[in-house]
Amino acid sequence: MKILLATAITLSPLLLKTAPSLAQNAPLAPSLLSEDRSADALPAPDAELFLSPQPLEPPAADLAPGQVRILAPAASSTRRRVNLVVQSRADEAVEIRVNGQPLAADLATTREVDENGIATQVWYNLQLAPGENAIAVSAGNGAPVSLNLNVATSEPRIEIAPVGNPQLPADGRSTLDFAGTIQAGEGEMLAGETVVTLTASAGEWQGADYDEDRPGFQVLAQDGQFRARLRSDLTAQKVTVRAAIDPEAIAQPEPSPDNPEAIPLAIAAAEIPDTPLEARTQIQFVPHLRPSLLAGVLRFRVGEPALDYWGSFRDFLNPDLLDEGMQVDFSSAVFATASFGEWRFTGAYNSERSLNETCDGITRLFRGPQFCEQQYPTYGDNSTTEYLTPSLDSVYARFERASPVPNAETDYIMWGDYTTSEFARASQLFTGINRQLSGFKGNYSIGALQLTALYSDKIEGFQRDTITPDGTSGYYFLSRRLVQGGSERVFVEVERLNEPGVVVERRSLQRGSDYEIDYDRGTLLLRQPLRQVEFDLFGESLAQRLVATYQFEGADSGDTALYGARAQYNLERGFGRESWAAVTYLNEDQGARQFQLYGGDALVPLGDRGQIQAEFARSELDGTSGEAYRLEATANLTAAIAAQAYYRSVAEGFVNESTESFKPGQERYGAAIGAEVGPTTRLSASYSHEANFGLAPSQRFTAFDPFNLDTFSLFDPDPIALTDTRVDNELTTIRAGVQQELGDATLRLDYVNRSRQDRVGETFDSDASQVVSSIAIPVTNDLQFRAQNELNLGSSDPLYPSRTTLGLDWELQPGTTLRLAHQFFDGGLLGDNTITSMETVSSAEFGEDTTLTMRRSVVGGANGLNSQGTLGLTHRLTLAPGLNVDFGYERVTSEISSATAAGDRFLQPFARGQTGSSLAIAENEAYNISFNYAINPNFRLAGRFEQRHGSTGRNTVMSFSAAGRPTPEIATVVNYERASAANLLLEDLDDTENLKFGIAYRNPLHDHFNLLFSYEYRRNPSTIPETLLVGSGTGSRDHVLALEAILSPNWRWEFYAKYALRYTSTELANNFTANSLIDLGQFRITYRMGFQWDVALEGRAIRQLAVGYQELGGAIELGYYVTPDLRLGLGYSAGAVSDRDFGSFRSDGGLYFNVTYKLNEFFGGFGSQTAIPPLPEPEPEPPAVEEVSNAEF
Repeated sequence: MKILLATAITLSPLLLKTAPSLAQNAPLAPSLLSEDRSADALPAPDAELFLSPQPLEPPAADLAPGQVRILAPAASSTRRRVNLVVQSRADEAVEIRVNGQPLAADLATTREVDENGIATQVWYNLQLAPGENAIAVSAGNGAPVSLNLNVATSEPRIEIAPVGNPQLPADGRSTLDFAGTIQAGEGEMLAGETVVTLTASAGEWQGADYDEDRPGFQVLAQDGQFRARLRSDLTAQKVTVRAAIDPEAIAQPEPSPDNPEAIPLAIAAAEIPDTPLEARTQIQFVPHLRPSLLAGVLRFRVGEPALDYWGSFRDFLNPDLLDEGMQVDFSSAVFATASFGEWRFTGAYNSERSLNETCDGITRLFRGPQFCEQQYPTYGDNSTTEYLTPSLDSVYARFERASPVPNAETDYIMWGDYTTSEFARASQLFTGINRQLSGFKGNYSIGALQLTALYSDKIEGFQRDTITPDGTSGYYFLSRRLVQGGSERVFVEVERLNEPGVVVERRSLQRGSDYEIDYDRGTLLLRQPLRQVEFDLFGESLAQRLVATYQFEGADSGDTALYGARAQYNLERGFGRESWAAVTYLNEDQGARQFQLYGGDALVPLGDRGQIQAEFARSELDGTSGEAYRLEATANLTAAIAAQAYYRSVAEGFVNESTESFKPGQERYGAAIGAEVGPTTRLSASYSHEANFGLAPSQRFTAFDPFNLDTFSLFDPDPIALTDTRVDNELTTIRAGVQQELGDATLRLDYVNRSRQDRVGETFDSDASQVVSSIAIPVTNDLQFRAQNELNLGSSDPLYPSRTTLGLDWELQPGTTLRLAHQFFDGGLLGDNTITSMETVSSAEFGEDTTLTMRRSVVGGANGLNSQGTLGLTHRLTLAPGLNVDFGYERVTSEISSATAAGDRFLQPFARGQTGSSLAIAENEAYNISFNYAINPNFRLAGRFEQRHGSTGRNTVMSFSAAGRPTPEIATVVNYERASAANLLLEDLDDTENLKFGIAYRNPLHDHFNLLFSYEYRRNPSTIPETLLVGSGTGSRDHVLALEAILSPNWRWEFYAKYALRYTSTELANNFTANSLIDLGQFRITYRMGFQWDVALEGRAIRQLAVGYQELGGAIELGYYVTPDLRLGLGYSAGAVSDRDFGSFRSDGGLYFNVTYKLNEFFGGFGSQTAIPPLPEPEPEPPAVEEVSNAEF
């Protein structure tokens, strides 16, 4: 038996699996209870269930009447759940009390009696409370035997940490390994296989994704251990890495008489959290000090500027340049990167255009591809393009280094496009600046002090729009057209429906992955539908808003500029312990509009128990000024007590449109505390005060009336929203509650008092008390009954009437619950109504710091619903690996436009500035279904259908896309989109359709011929709300067809040809139609005569025969390579333009000479690469070793 115990010391699960069977086979082995302390008999930590609290003699038949022995657990046990083993005489009843309470009658137990009349009984999974616990056992009339246990808090935990140096070069190639562990409790590794979801704020995970159907990157943990590898990107920055597991992964089978082989839980079921377990760590991508690199071209040209066929299309045969005569022109385009000590330099320059200008003439901030601009997959080599030098100017320059200050951010100075992340810290709400700009920016750390400065001279008009979604993905029209490309920031904000100004969640959307934007039209098309309301019959109702800030092309108001600075003193920089105090200043001059913002903020952690945030801000806008204050504190006072206190005040004149939404003219303060006074009892109390004052937004929008345009101000949106309705009211709320677990049932009782004072009207003037009681009772393992009653005592609050709710929760699968509920209203602004709801409640992790909780309800009112009643159903179904189906449904039975304490709500297509509290929710019904098929890497298919209809009109969104390779030589892609206006009150706009199809041919083994064919159909590609002024029936249709091919039969010859055609049909009103056809033809022939000479001939023709327009152009050039980098060219170019309608004709031709030099090194070897010395010849080795070496080679 000693041998068995010694084995259990090394393999503790063996003893745990064997122990219950030992308890069932009386008598227990005497050696398990002896005082043998030899090395072979030392108890393992997991064996403490079977050791007595004090030295005991082996069980004998002479137990006296009333005598009882506690064999397990040991007095040193700290487990939350234990197995209680007791011996007594078989003819005596045993009574057990835990902390003074009798043992639960339904606790699993087994009892065995030996031949001596001694009974051994085991109670499984006895749950204890954290801290001191007293177990008293008595038999017959004997004195009780007591055992005191001090239970430590044991919670599951996941950890992740980098393996090696946490600083990784930002070169796009370096990798760093991460190792993680999952502990089920008390230091024990979680047995078996567990799926871990990894996300990183930057970089790319390497290797195969274990579950591609789930968001994020999945790895498989074996027995509580996992590893992963992250590859850096090209941007120096701090990177937060997050690892998470679902709580269901912790659950393990519990030992019971029916399952004696199961391992006892190391953690109580009540301790398993409802939200994913997660751990975070931080690494840093540091500037890559690589060898210098220089690339570019220098061009010297002598000739007429209007005959530069190889230059800009807009300059060829330009009438303003035809009379310039012969000129000497020099142009250059250069990119360079180099290391100077610990500093890295990256720069670019183009003398002819902005660095952000694309080949189609578009210039925007942070040049980058969108969905509609992705190239056809011709080559299929999985290559990517990175834009390292974005700038609206012709120059980009950046000097950067890894700061010598530990844990500090990168030091840098730069000129180009940048974000304002240093001005949007966690402690900044009122002083936060979240924009994308172009100009100068610098960041430098001196010890604990971090200094940041920025300047931009390219400031256009700035606008903030808040839009109520309609349950579809778009199109959502902004209030402005001609948006400056790349300047937008788009967010989804979730706020309390009846408490405007309280944002409970804010998610940032990224262009390309989350939405696409048409900058000319000012439209957003989301990748997923966005619901209006998240409605929880057992909780609070939440409204979703789409918030966009952007710059737009306004009237020329002279010179504009923006400059700002921030000084941040860091008290602590360690990850998870960040602490600072800072001041911020911003000044924006838009010519006719002057804006100034300054203030201070601080973040001070309270150890690992909480934190304090403080902030002050003041703004000045065209003579109007205001202040804002914020102080928030959260703390875990003890392991069982948590508290929160806050104060927030915003003057009605305070303005900041580039931060989170808030309500000007509002003051809030309050405190809350929650305590766990026992293993099954929780107490909570809170106090809050809200005051609303100043002017509320006014209603400026009505349904479009073409005969009375004065009623519709959509076409003249003022950057500053009008306000003319005064509010002056206060609300004081006191709440106290208790939650008690009785067995498997959970009961909660709250008392709520809401005292309102309205100094303007009588709507919000009341004093109401309410008792809220609720109960949740599990019917089966997957089914739970819920009931809640909110009873007003006396008078009723206008926004919180008496309500009764009954419901059932059915867990369809881990993480997804189907809820059926029925709710009765009684009084208030909601009237006497009933709501029936069916919804799914699910939680999914989508990425770093992003948790999306979805509540979609199916609601119907027996008597109608005046202000709120929503319906929604959303579920994601995986039919097969790689094949997912999503469907959703939302119904708002009546318009939600009742007044709130912050002012009236009304229907409008968008709210400007910080007036989102005035947005109403329209009555509508929306549903969607989508699928995604990606099981084959050579074929991907996706589609969706969405429809919304209601009192404000109808919108249908359809999307379909497919891409794949039928053969290794052929690649195809097709995409179709259709949508109309999703904004409220814009129901008269026609749909916009776009169909694209492309096919490419390239033989990867014989690359002599390449072919690309594309077709695009567009209907109403330019429709905007202003189109409504023209009249009904306005629309257009475009058909665009293109074919291009390249043939290289050998290295000397190259033939290229392209033909494109566009047919346009425009309909104005009902009696006018115009058609137009324009085509383009282009060819090029190149012949290389040896290695130094070449000749090229190219020509093109553009025709629009319906209007008599024709343009011809061509050039022939002879070239000679003096060196591989230096080329001399002599050529002749000519062209002609004929325009019948304008009665004009122009033509010209002439010789030109140019010198082209390709840059690859400069100034004493800058840009040249140091050759890697050859490896030394290997020493002769034995034949066996040589054979392995050759195999590896």
